[in-house]
Amino acid sequence: MEIQEIKQRFGIIGNSPLLTRAINIANQVSPTDISVLITGESGSGKEVFSHIIHQMSPRKHGPFIAVNCGAIPEGTIDSELFGHEKGAYTGAVGERKGYFETVNGGTIFLDEIAEMPLGTQARLLRVLESGQYIRVGSSKVEKTNVRVIAATNVDVYDAVKAGKFREDLYYRLNTVPLRIPPLRDRKEDIFLLFRKFTSDFTDKYRTPPIQLDEDAQQVLINYTWPGNVRQLKNMAEQLAVLERDRIITAATLLTYIPHETGRSNLPMRLDNQPKEDFSERDILYKVLFDMKRDMVELKKLVADMIEHGGVSTNYQNHSQTLNQLYRDIELPQNNHKETQFTLQQPVNTSNNNADAYNITQEAEEVEESLSLVDKESDLIRKALKKHKGKRKLAANELGISERTLYRKIKELNL
Repeated sequence: MEIQEIKQRFGIIGNSPLLTRAINIANQVSPTDISVLITGESGSGKEVFSHIIHQMSPRKHGPFIAVNCGAIPEGTIDSELFGHEKGAYTGAVGERKGYFETVNGGTIFLDEIAEMPLGTQARLLRVLESGQYIRVGSSKVEKTNVRVIAATNVDVYDAVKAGKFREDLYYRLNTVPLRIPPLRDRKEDIFLLFRKFTSDFTDKYRTPPIQLDEDAQQVLINYTWPGNVRQLKNMAEQLAVLERDRIITAATLLTYIPHETGRSNLPMRLDNQPKEDFSERDILYKVLFDMKRDMVELKKLVADMIEHGGVSTNYQNHSQTLNQLYRDIELPQNNHKETQFTLQQPVNTSNNNADAYNITQEAEEVEESLSLVDKESDLIRKALKKHKGKRKLAANELGISERTLYRKIKELNL
């Protein structure tokens, strides 16, 4: 059967390549009798695919039953699946047939298979391997011929590693894995589904049609839909029933979309990190960035001077750079003369008409230290000097705690 025919028969809306691939896998595996494990988020439509597999298989005329393993109490799930004898436990007033007996020759869909207890998993594994089972409270081996389709919204392999799911059962069920894509990965299908749902509900409740403006359409498509198709369908029904204005704006649509707590794509602040270590890293990063910036400026100056025969053509910017760099160097205490660099405008000489720049320096050159410790000490001294020795204000300026500043003062003998 063609993919489009399957969509029409089972009411599947969408043109996403991921959805088409899932339908194609279901179509190919249907004629066989092997087990299928359907994975997908809650509300993505896993049960629909179990119906596709059953209805297109040789068992289509046999019974089909869907069992939610997470909704059956642990003490009674064995009885539900495999049946029990009279008196097998308190309240067992008569014998009872289990699902594997009543669905003999058909298909059983075990939803939320990861919620099945480990003891029941061992019984299920035996049914899958040999078709045999034993009723609760009986010693007689029964036979059944049932195809098992399982589904889950969790990562079963993680459950295997955590010891909550049998590894042998996982590989037995996962003969053909079938993944249903979440709605957020099918953005091209969201608006199509919304129009289908609103059309159905307005016909059902005999209300005027619903339309979305352009901004509302963008809100609809960009929302992550954690509840997938089920959530979209419920919201469409609410709009069809409650809204008087049938032209839905973005503001109106946002009132029906719950706030996604904990689902932000923005960077998170690491409040649980040690504050002192994090602040010390910040100081080192700042030192490195300042050093890199200074080196880049010096490279530009040297390159400009080499290109123009030992003189700079951009005298104003380079003069400011030299003054800034020189101020960052700590001069000897006996040198009280203010240091100033100037790059003078070119002047014409009597010997030739070429421009020349006279660079004057009114202080002795001091080689700058590139040590991180020296840079850190220099920043701390400047902060203390700026705030007249007040450690709390200096620590705030440096972005560290007062305790860290006190420790650094002792370590560096400041």
